[in-house]
Amino acid sequence: MLERLVHTFSIVAYDPRREEWGVAVQSKFLAAAAVVSWARAGAGAVATQSFANVSYGFRGLDLMEGGLSSEETIKALVEDDPDKDLRQVGLVDKSGQASAFTGDKCLQWAGHIVGDGYTCQGNILVPGTVEAMAERFEEVRGGEGELADWLVLTLETGQEAGGDKRGRQAAGVIVVREGGGYGGDNDRYLDLRVDDHPYPILKLKQLVENHHLYFGEVDPEDLVPLSSVIAELQGIMLKTGHYQGEQSGIVDESSLAALRELVGEENLEERWNGDEKAIDQKVVKYLRDKFS
Repeated sequence: MLERLVHTFSIVAYDPRREEWGVAVQSKFLAAAAVVSWARAGAGAVATQSFANVSYGFRGLDLMEGGLSSEETIKALVEDDPDKDLRQVGLVDKSGQASAFTGDKCLQWAGHIVGDGYTCQGNILVPGTVEAMAERFEEVRGGEGELADWLVLTLETGQEAGGDKRGRQAAGVIVVREGGGYGGDNDRYLDLRVDDHPYPILKLKQLVENHHLYFGEVDPEDLVPLSSVIAELQGIMLKTGHYQGEQSGIVDESSLAALRELVGEENLEERWNGDEKAIDQKVVKYLRDKFS
């Protein structure tokens, strides 16, 4: 029996600078990323869609981790699949080589574009969607931000170019790298999904920005003297009830204890470690925007 239709547009890509593999996807299909997106550090990444064969995901990663190239992996996946003409798959292998396959019976418009270290693919699309995605990824990769940002910007451009003919419902982005997960014990650096939303890519973009806030590396240029903002922070903490002292503008132990408690409650410990000398201005802005 054929699997359910997963008509969508997606991008699979590799960033050699950070040694990251990622997939981003949008579809009018509930929780599409749970079906489409597969990635493993040291192996590669896969997007399996159309009449999606989810085994293309885990089998593809196993084959590439075992040493097959992206092209060899696609041949191995489709050669014994009786419904290969209905399948669509894009993948990038451990060395960053990309390949894609679009079956002859995928519903129109269907196709893919393979570039250096990435592949864009989709079906039941407004024509021009995949071309716009590839052009956008070429423009943004290697520039400001990181792979997750470039992938979501590519989705955004795909939607602007027409996207899925049937509309939109779900989107997701996954990025893996060795030791990239929380605590360094796994490879899942970023795995964000919007499973059912009228504007899933917009929401996904917001989630990526939040991920950068909570888990992104602190830029030394963003540090400001705590003494220069403590009066404002004391005012905020008086409103939240974390601080009962005077708005003195002095960094004292009671102010530090209150600020550490508030920052901990807001899950911002990765961005400020309690240092009495300096604080990330992103923390100050977050607290200002939320509580002022």
